[in-house]
Amino acid sequence: MRAHGRTSSLAWSSPAALDKVIFKGECSTLNMEGTLMSITPASEAQNHPRAWLVLALVLCAEVMDLLDSTIVNVAAPSIAGDLHAPPPALQWITGGYSLTFAVFLIAGARLGDRFGRRRLFLIGAWGFIGCSALCACAPDTSTLIAGRLLQGAAAALLIPQGFGILFASFRPADLGKAFSIFGPVVGLAAVAGPVLGGVLVNADVFGTGWRLVFLINLPIGIVAAVGAARVLPPARLASAPRLDLVGTLLVGGAAALITYPLIQGREAGWPAWTYAMLASGLVFLGVLALWIRMRVRMRREPLLDPSIFRHQSFSAGVVVTLVFFGGTFGVGLALTLFLQLGLGFSAVHAGLTALPYALGSSVGALVGGARLTPVLGRGVLGLGAALQAVGLVLILAVLVVTQTQVTTWQLAGPLLLWGVGMGLVVAPLFDFVLADLDGESVGSGSGVLNALQQLGTAIGVAVLGTVFFATRDRHTGAARDDGYVIALERCLQVGLGIAVAVFLLTFLLPRRARDDADAVASEAF
Repeated sequence: MRAHGRTSSLAWSSPAALDKVIFKGECSTLNMEGTLMSITPASEAQNHPRAWLVLALVLCAEVMDLLDSTIVNVAAPSIAGDLHAPPPALQWITGGYSLTFAVFLIAGARLGDRFGRRRLFLIGAWGFIGCSALCACAPDTSTLIAGRLLQGAAAALLIPQGFGILFASFRPADLGKAFSIFGPVVGLAAVAGPVLGGVLVNADVFGTGWRLVFLINLPIGIVAAVGAARVLPPARLASAPRLDLVGTLLVGGAAALITYPLIQGREAGWPAWTYAMLASGLVFLGVLALWIRMRVRMRREPLLDPSIFRHQSFSAGVVVTLVFFGGTFGVGLALTLFLQLGLGFSAVHAGLTALPYALGSSVGALVGGARLTPVLGRGVLGLGAALQAVGLVLILAVLVVTQTQVTTWQLAGPLLLWGVGMGLVVAPLFDFVLADLDGESVGSGSGVLNALQQLGTAIGVAVLGTVFFATRDRHTGAARDDGYVIALERCLQVGLGIAVAVFLLTFLLPRRARDDADAVASEAF
């Protein structure tokens, strides 16, 4: 099965890919976030009595998570205006969710393996509901940031359980049918998120304003949690590894020590403690590496398999994953801030302006994963990065010509092209990064990549958010034009450099994706 990221694997995995991991009796596959598992699927003769309802409940959780990952960006300027949130607070509100999601993602999957996926699904769902309510009722930015961080941790418990539950509910013959529904629904949620966010903010039902983007989670989450308690099967592994608590804490410490100064450093004037924290984050990563090696020598299950980093393709893929997702989501935040704060667009207008990008990413993912990857190999990644670069150059050209008079229609073509490039990369990326790993390592590798996807998003929001606001403050009132224009131009230039770096790094990846490599190996026998 393809082991893509959260916004790509679930939307674009093909039934054919899923069929490759289904066997009679035991079923070795990857769970929702890439942890290798061995479970007994539903009976060959029949599904779980309410298998399709199980699918609907898992979809509720996925849709809730995806909406919360996309609609908050659109609501960020409204949040800033209502709560008087300074720029660093906005970066925490938008990126904090991904940060804690990344830190606890692998741990959440392990806990589900050990204590039962239904139990962790319920804990995660009710936790997500509670945190969404906290965000919606937040009286100040500190409470909202705390709610977002806790919300990401709850999602890390909830989301990894889905695939294991589905494999325990459907017989192998019907899994393809289930995922043929799963993909389009999740893909539609990812596409509709920005527009829905704008509609919810503008609707201002009963004066809720931006709070409605969090309140929308409550009915969806309650349906998922109540239904799960009644119908989900108690899927779990017969023997699951213990959670590496020390490793999880080291990952969390490193992520916090690196992210915090990137967000707060500009406002504080970059004092010595910001550089000390960054250095300490690197020290934490070094201690993590030593701890993992010690766990291996003691024959205890580490947080991740260190052998995966011996493969050049995987190590290069780690860098590609971090910079690609960081650059893409960081530029996306800068664009949203420019549209609303710089041009004065309403939330719904900004969401509709971003719609060509969302549609383009959907088309690019479908075409890149199913059609172009078997023909072009890793060239599809280079093509996607090149299209992203061209799209960013065209957006820059529009800004240079129009300044603050730019319209939605002028941005539509460049955003569509940028989105197509994004989709061409994101759909097959993990297959190429994992291509050189054997069956015993691919689960650990995929889990690491999914966590890095979220971490890259958080770091990208921190870095490019800082670039945006620092440039705006430096050029506000400049003779040339509004500081928001120059700020977006600077972020687009950074994004262009990242797209070029991704293009060059793709040459370090294997020529064939994992599915293609498996096919070639099977033909050889």
